[in-house]
Amino acid sequence: MTRPAAARPLRLGAALVGVAGTVALAGCGAATGTTTADTSSDGGSSSGGGSYADGTYTATGSYVTPETVETIEVTLTLESGEISAVEIQGDPQTAETVQYQSRFIGGIEDEVVGVALDDIQVDRVAGSSLTSGGFNEAVEAIKDEAAG
Repeated sequence: MTRPAAARPLRLGAALVGVAGTVALAGCGAATGTTTADTSSDGGSSSGGGSYADGTYTATGSYVTPETVETIEVTLTLESGEISAVEIQGDPQTAETVQYQSRFIGGIEDEVVGVALDDIQVDRVAGSSLTSGGFNEAVEAIKDEAAG
């Protein structure tokens, strides 16, 4: 069976558009996080390498999936340099991201509460590995804010 002559150029064109889209999204992965902090509590110090003020800090982190650029908002409460509470707000753009962000949000507390801020580096939580990139980006912004 032979294919129509136009089928190959159309497939090639579609593949090129897909590659161009992937390259464009890859450039979006360096989106900057924003931070806000409530540092009305007394200052504390970390058992790790840094000294951080007690309080509640919020930052946004982003990460790239095969389909989109996703963001999560991370809120950490610090007491004596350790995380005493964590809250994550997702803004999933696809059904698959809803699933992975939900898993991550459901498992992150067990991974970070009671751990020194300097010791936090999340790779995979409850089967979600990409979300951790946004989480780690937000944690770095929180470290900067809490150290100030």
